[in-house]
Amino acid sequence: MKKPTQLFLLFTAFISFAFVNPKHSEPKQINVVIDVAHGGDDFGAIYNSINEKQIVEQIANKIKALNKNENVVLHFTRNSDESISLQKRVDIINAIKPDLVLSLHVNASKNQDKSGIELYVNKDSELYEMSNDYAMKLSNEMSKNDSFKVGEIKNAPFFIIKKSTVPVVLIEIGYLSNDKDKKN
Repeated sequence: MKKPTQLFLLFTAFISFAFVNPKHSEPKQINVVIDVAHGGDDFGAIYNSINEKQIVEQIANKIKALNKNENVVLHFTRNSDESISLQKRVDIINAIKPDLVLSLHVNASKNQDKSGIELYVNKDSELYEMSNDYAMKLSNEMSKNDSFKVGEIKNAPFFIIKKSTVPVVLIEIGYLSNDKDKKN
């Protein structure tokens, strides 16, 4: 899962700069929440003893370490292997009122041929258009790398993207069950 991490970090940097308006002399501070899915006794997807909660925590830690842009303030829904309810994660997000939320996930399937990155938004959200715009930017940026196929942006009623009052993109960063995705 090394290349998905690199892709995601590239994407995060891209999103960070997407908020900066070069015409202003003082850059605007951007708040981004990284929703680190699962944790504690919630392992998320599991395949061959590899679990989703560990992968997304590793990606979140790399994002944290690589963020050198002082105008981009990152917030995390969890900073360790702890179980935080969906409602509590939404409460954290809505209290911060960030410019964007990226909810990190990793997929698995009984069909080992299934692969790629999937992006989700919620069409019923008041901020659907903003969320969808961010998802399209992400999709376009990630599509530039041939290591992963990037699927179409999907609509879903997932709790985090449905209940958050800010723009949210849920990202499934590859499949644990696909050998190519794991190697990338």
